[in-house]
Amino acid sequence: MPISLIKQNRIKRGQTLLDVASAVGTNPGHLSRIENGMSNASPELAERLAKHFGYAITEIEILYPERFADN
Repeated sequence: MPISLIKQNRIKRGQTLLDVASAVGTNPGHLSRIENGMSNASPELAERLAKHFGYAITEIEILYPERFADN
């Protein structure tokens, strides 16, 4: 399974799940499930994540990760 774009950007920035979750107003468990494809981000959370990562990933990439996966 490829690493999600959220996780790639989080690791690239040297941030933990807790760092990102705190910054975007969610809990680390939920963020982990999103990173691992076990849950979906709401449009509001996708917007906050995209902004947090400086739009290195887009809301659309967050909302529809299967369309952007490296297969």
